[in-house]
Amino acid sequence: MAALRVRTNVELKNKLSNTLRNWLPILHSSLSDLGDAMSVFVESNPLIEVRSGYEESFSARIPKKVQYGYVQNSHSEAIEALTIAYRSLYDVLEEQIEAPLFPTPMSQAISRHVIENLDEGGYYEGDTEAFCAQEGISVAQFEQIRGRFRHVDPVGIGARDLKESFLFQLDHATISDEAYPLAIEMIEHLDELNHFHKEPRFAEVMHVVGSFKNPPGIDYMEESAQVIPDLMIYNDPQTGIEVSLNERYYPTISIDSEYGVDHAFVRDKIKEAKSLIDALEMRKATLYKVGLMIVEYQYDFFTGGAIKPLTLKTLADEFGHNPSTISRAIANKYIACDRGTLPMKDFFTTAIDEDVSNAAIKEYVGELVKAEFHTKPLSDMKLLEMIQNKFKITMVRRTIAKYRAQLNIAGSSERKKLYQLGR
Repeated sequence: MAALRVRTNVELKNKLSNTLRNWLPILHSSLSDLGDAMSVFVESNPLIEVRSGYEESFSARIPKKVQYGYVQNSHSEAIEALTIAYRSLYDVLEEQIEAPLFPTPMSQAISRHVIENLDEGGYYEGDTEAFCAQEGISVAQFEQIRGRFRHVDPVGIGARDLKESFLFQLDHATISDEAYPLAIEMIEHLDELNHFHKEPRFAEVMHVVGSFKNPPGIDYMEESAQVIPDLMIYNDPQTGIEVSLNERYYPTISIDSEYGVDHAFVRDKIKEAKSLIDALEMRKATLYKVGLMIVEYQYDFFTGGAIKPLTLKTLADEFGHNPSTISRAIANKYIACDRGTLPMKDFFTTAIDEDVSNAAIKEYVGELVKAEFHTKPLSDMKLLEMIQNKFKITMVRRTIAKYRAQLNIAGSSERKKLYQLGR
């Protein structure tokens, strides 16, 4: 009896060991690379057949409640948005640099300057003043032409920041006349969306704004075809916030258990195959639990608020794993929600301090610049001083400059000029 118990414990330990050995590489892979990660195990096992989750019809797998951060007016647009963009963003924009939007040589020169100075996400970050001085035109003339990008496809491209991109996209959105003024106001105050939740048209506006592309050039970003969310988190009017796995994109594993030969090799390969299936289920369970924890800690974000500091150590302690394991587990994973498709890592602190997130600091920078005196904009050194005092951390000035660039906020001297121009 004791021998049977020992043998059973050993078999259980070996099964768990095999599952865990398979689980880590499967967990660390993105959803789009999952098939490649599993191929290593499949190649050495003739009893396993894996069918990719991408082989089925796209239209059969488009979730009805989540829009993946894309503007989707039809199934065909949804399918197109989830497939590879064979032409570059530059090629698509270059075809539109002509009449009627850009009929003159100057308007075409301005539009090309905008295109040549787009960042990876499609935002304009060029030196407007230098270009205008070179061409002998005013900033107002330049901005009038750049404003025509609100009619360029993909909509939102050429905007200076997220708010302007959303305003461009709002012009093309389907929204009621009653909700339109609220949409304008909410876009102007994206960091304070929770303040509007009692407005009668709040749900309609959130549905519209949540479908906007963020960033506007997301379809053409490097590896954009690989951005498939693992989790879908959305607000349901009846049940509240729901978390679900994007299971339809998961590969399916078939085991040929009727191999016809009773041999130790065959039995071992069947065990390996079952361990692989167990590992895949562990991946699903792990990421689902991550989603539940993100909702628990970031509830305010999913109801219109800001992302709060959440450390990887908090998550690691909950799972009983090393923070480095959790860090690799959330890498290259995405969450689709009412506010767009976001990298999972954006919900956690990174590189600053265990109690302070990059997102919180960036939000504070935005608030400071928004409230600054137009006659004396805050320098990076002053911003640094205020941030260090508020968050009790140590940073360097170049980090502030990096955050400004990511937020599409100009330097203090350039902001002063813009204020003087009434912009």
